[in-house]
Amino acid sequence: MGMKRGTTLAAAVIAVALAATACGQADDKVADPAKPAGAASSQAPAADGAAAGGAKAAGQLAIGDNAEIGSILSDSAGLTLYRFDKDTAKPSKSNCEGDCAKTWPVVAAGDVTAVAGMDPALLGEVVRGDGTKQLTVAGWPAYRFNKDAKAGDTNGQGVGGTWFAFAPDGKKAAKAAPGAAAPAEAGAGLSVAKDPKLGDHIVDGKGMTVYRFKPDTAWPMVSKCVGDCLTKWPVVPPVDKANVKGITERNYLVLDRPDGKKQQTVDCWPVYTFAGDKKPGDINGQGVGGTWYAVAPDGKLITVQ
Repeated sequence: MGMKRGTTLAAAVIAVALAATACGQADDKVADPAKPAGAASSQAPAADGAAAGGAKAAGQLAIGDNAEIGSILSDSAGLTLYRFDKDTAKPSKSNCEGDCAKTWPVVAAGDVTAVAGMDPALLGEVVRGDGTKQLTVAGWPAYRFNKDAKAGDTNGQGVGGTWFAFAPDGKKAAKAAPGAAAPAEAGAGLSVAKDPKLGDHIVDGKGMTVYRFKPDTAWPMVSKCVGDCLTKWPVVPPVDKANVKGITERNYLVLDRPDGKKQQTVDCWPVYTFAGDKKPGDINGQGVGGTWYAVAPDGKLITVQ
């Protein structure tokens, strides 16, 4: 699918905004322990574009946090994007026509940009019965709901038991039911500890040092630590922002791993602990293999030895 690459002033402004907030940009520098963690940045959405037939394109996508259903995908105006259970993703096909499409306006293909932390490969298009092209996310046709009046509205969630907001990975937005995840340790979370050698660095709820793996990527979010690697370097499970103290909350997202585990990221970078650290304060994983390093409060690597 084509992405809009105009040279207008608006496009230039968008490009600058994206460069400033994209995951993994200008990272991997030695963190300066004397500098505080960077503040979270905001990203102004682009204006919606209109497509043939009156359908509107999505523009710059965004990720919002809904207290009831978790992370949701929205268009440049902040309107929630939805998927329909009666559609199919493989192959992509829309089964919402006529009056259905009046209640659930289709999102036109084209003029769309993935949000930081989202895999651009998830975006695609499907040709509808009338010949127009509709945006797809992970193969699922995308819609808006005509009863959502303002940014952040999710009035379409669960309608008829078949309509659901998109999560950033293309799945249905839904918070895990209480008790669905492994029980957390008392005081579980992420915070900042100080070490004479490393300076300020992130630790988990047990006080164990948190690490990053250099081969990983933040754009898109990908963990290269798989199989036996995870025995030595367990993933940090999702941590609610309410249990985060002193670290950046910018691009604080959860990675859905191919192995089914969910992993916390800091500024879109997957984070881990080290099995070789036996007690709080240990930093035995620092520099291992020239690829594993502790994490500064702003999400950057601490590469001092």
